[in-house]
Amino acid sequence: MARAAAVKAVSGEMSDASDRMGQILSESARLFATKGYDGTSMRDIAEACGISKSLLYHHFTDKDEIYARIALGSTQRLFEFVEERLPEGGTPPERVRAFMTATGDYFQRYRSNWIASTAAFWSDPELRRHKERMMWRDRYEGLIRRLIQDAINSGDFRPVDVPLTGRLVLSSLNWMHRWYRPEKGLTPAQIADSYYDLIFNGLKAE
Repeated sequence: MARAAAVKAVSGEMSDASDRMGQILSESARLFATKGYDGTSMRDIAEACGISKSLLYHHFTDKDEIYARIALGSTQRLFEFVEERLPEGGTPPERVRAFMTATGDYFQRYRSNWIASTAAFWSDPELRRHKERMMWRDRYEGLIRRLIQDAINSGDFRPVDVPLTGRLVLSSLNWMHRWYRPEKGLTPAQIADSYYDLIFNGLKAE
């Protein structure tokens, strides 16, 4: 009984720590997205989380570590989020469209993380974290390239330069955060769907 209680207590502490770290990362992403990296202090983060600075430093060494963790976590979650939403029985073009609309949906749900991680992506001096972020980014980019190649192989898309087309797709999506305003017009997923139509169906009248 005593051992079971001890295990339960330890599990509870681990869960609390995980929840606290998640809160810190979420609030930090929101602050970085609205105030910028230089405009956000550890005190700002602690106050937003309702904790002391000493507890904040218990979880993270400094602001750079928080910033880097946001960039790494967002890159990994983006890939997983998009991959999970690809229709298994869909046609190759439907899967390309789903990739783009899922990316737009991710941006809408986790906009603060997207903005903060975009700014932080290349700035982390820690080599191991940088390599891991690049791995997830390459998996995400590799996924759209495979989907485009599948559509070419099926005869749905004409033969094109796959890496170049993949970069066109990602560039259209990655820059949305620079101009998108939630209160105006389409949702990010709807914008991504329109991008799909423009890129793969073109502007030329039938």
